Amino acid sequence: MAERKPVFQFAYRRSPDQDRREPVRHRVIIVGAGPVGLSLAIDLAQRGVAVLLLDDADRIGEGSRGICYAKRTLEIWDRLGVGAPMAEKGVTWRRGKVFQGSDLLYEFDLLPEGGHKRPAFINLQQYHVENLLVGRAASLPGVELRWRNKVTDVTDIAGGVELAIATPDGPYALRADWVIACDGANSTLRRRLGIAFAGETFADQFLIADVKMHADLPTERRFWFDPPFHEGRSALMHRQPEDVWRIDLQLGPKADAEREKAPERVRPRLAAMLGHDEFDLEWVSVYRFQCRRIESFFHGRVVFCGDSAHQLSPFGARGANSGVQDAENLAWKLALVLAKGAPQSLLASYDLERGQAADDNIRHSTRSTDFIAPHSAQEARLRDATLALARHADFAKRMVNSGRLSSASVYDTPLSTPDTERWQGGVPPGAAMQDAMLRRGGERLYLTEIVAPRFTLLYVQNGAIPFVPASVDIVQISATDRDPSVLHDEQGQFAARYDATPGSAYLLRPDGHVAARFRHASEAGIEAALSRACAKS
Repeated sequence: MAERKPVFQFAYRRSPDQDRREPVRHRVIIVGAGPVGLSLAIDLAQRGVAVLLLDDADRIGEGSRGICYAKRTLEIWDRLGVGAPMAEKGVTWRRGKVFQGSDLLYEFDLLPEGGHKRPAFINLQQYHVENLLVGRAASLPGVELRWRNKVTDVTDIAGGVELAIATPDGPYALRADWVIACDGANSTLRRRLGIAFAGETFADQFLIADVKMHADLPTERRFWFDPPFHEGRSALMHRQPEDVWRIDLQLGPKADAEREKAPERVRPRLAAMLGHDEFDLEWVSVYRFQCRRIESFFHGRVVFCGDSAHQLSPFGARGANSGVQDAENLAWKLALVLAKGAPQSLLASYDLERGQAADDNIRHSTRSTDFIAPHSAQEARLRDATLALARHADFAKRMVNSGRLSSASVYDTPLSTPDTERWQGGVPPGAAMQDAMLRRGGERLYLTEIVAPRFTLLYVQNGAIPFVPASVDIVQISATDRDPSVLHDEQGQFAARYDATPGSAYLLRPDGHVAARFRHASEAGIEAALSRACAKS
């Protein structure tokens, strides 16, 4: 195996909190400095909430791990100030191919239309993602990051939580009004609280390898059922930055994981796939699919985010993307509650909405896994019949499941105001906003660049501007360019994607999901929808 990829390493520093006789109390402590914990810390800090972030390690770089990040996640990271370097560093892709044997079954395009700032997906090693997020967090005065601070126990106290922490200088304790567990699939906080996962662990095992090589291959997702180089199993291949390629190979349920990770076993498999052995191994692991979640994401004042709350099959890129969207959903609600802009009951909607998202992701992941690795001979026959039919019939191609790729969830939530008027399409309440290209004077802008992380009313000009409360921004959009101060829907993308007519309006939440939409916005309607979105009514 090649020399291990250089890690990003960070120094342990003793905190003054460790010298206090009584545990110091913080408003918010986040446990775990992975993509989810870091994104949450940055988001809260940008909303004026000071955060203490604890991590038990002092380095980043144990293999590339997660690599696929979806358009919605990139839009969130744009708002957090890291979207541009992520996109610049990552490999952009939108196309995929699915093969059976050596034959191409079909191709797909995840983002065929224009007018979006960010691509359908980028591939970027998780150590690069985390390093960019650490840099951003370090630039914010509201984030303190303590490395080699390992949480060993958690105890409920009046109106908060007490944490026991181990460090190189010995143990100490901290207290917090809220503790957010972003400490991953093997969460210490979940284990110490005795919280069980419910769901399924699948029998089949998969080899995952990062391969360093120069290859003149297109940048696309490639998936094989029963390829000639790995008969009877499946395979997946992705390009990463820096001439690194991610390869997944199905091994079966009885494989000896330690034996299969040995280079003398891995290299011949990969050489058969690639047609040559001119490559270096950067990282190898073996995993089983797990599709599980905890029943509630809240346990007193401890809140669970990301893999600590739910675990998903890696096919479909749902794990990290879902976790970052957990963080975004929680951040604006917790910030609003701490600022006394909403009742604490608003936080219950985090458990509801992200629980819905977890259930949806688990359903998709389970179906993908059942198709890729059938449980029985009957399921295998059905899968093979579907693949055979897909060679000749377009409708059967839609039934082939090599991992339905991550997309933003649509929330069925009491925070959203149901439609009372007729819409032919557009973005429904509960769904995430769609990007569109607009123009202001001589400058072209994307809608996602314009909408601030506050409540925002998108209003299509039609005479008088509706009154909005001080807590709501208003973005005016026009079908004409008569007023250079107003956004011009030059290409009609906003009108088409939002089914927008003059006088129409969309009320967006601070996370960009639609709280309500109106054919003719009124002050009373906007205020009622805002109150509902803040759990005040």
